[in-house]
Amino acid sequence: QVQLVESGGGLVQAGGSLRLSCVGTRAIFRLSTMGWYRQAPGKQRELVATITAGGSINYADSVKDRFTISRDNAKNTVYLQMNSLKPEDTAVYYCNVQITGTWGQGTQVTVSA
Repeated sequence: QVQLVESGGGLVQAGGSLRLSCVGTRAIFRLSTMGWYRQAPGKQRELVATITAGGSINYADSVKDRFTISRDNAKNTVYLQMNSLKPEDTAVYYCNVQITGTWGQGTQVTVSA
């Protein structure tokens, strides 16, 4: 069973930055596409960014040029660097291991105007 532990969320003013981390507990993490998703109150969970095992990256249009996804396979960790944050980025952010369908517990990101 792959387990994921997310961290790095918090409260930040608009225009600020946060860096989310997601650590996996098993080596299978390294073989999988990893993703960050988010869910705002009253809304469906949506894709933020994904990164394949080979490093190919995809972003939602709403975060392009502001967010950067990366991974360190030696540490079983995927990151989400979030810059120029906006109030509409407020959500619970979840990490996902595509190959197993595992989700992390989520980390709250709140951006104040």
